[in-house]
Amino acid sequence: MASISSSFLQTPNQQSPHLFKPHQISTKRAVFFKVQAAKLPAGVELPKSQPKFQAPFLGFTKTAEIWNSRACMIGLIGTFIVELILNKGILEIIGVEIGKGLDIPL
Repeated sequence: MASISSSFLQTPNQQSPHLFKPHQISTKRAVFFKVQAAKLPAGVELPKSQPKFQAPFLGFTKTAEIWNSRACMIGLIGTFIVELILNKGILEIIGVEIGKGLDIPL
């Protein structure tokens, strides 16, 4: 059940001194309401129990991780296609000198 405390939700017979002061927030009276549909469409049934959702850990949800892995696969395949077409490795394409290893004098 939601609770909203605001001066514009009060009934007209309740006169409050803060009605025309938008910079002040009223915490004197909370208005409770419940939103319900008038009638369910034919063939629609209410669930027997409400699902229990767990809060995601730092934004890591199953759906987000599935989309991240799909994007990674597309990027990796795209990299392989570019290397095949240009006949160069991706490091050579971006200008990194390769073939010398670490080039550390011993």
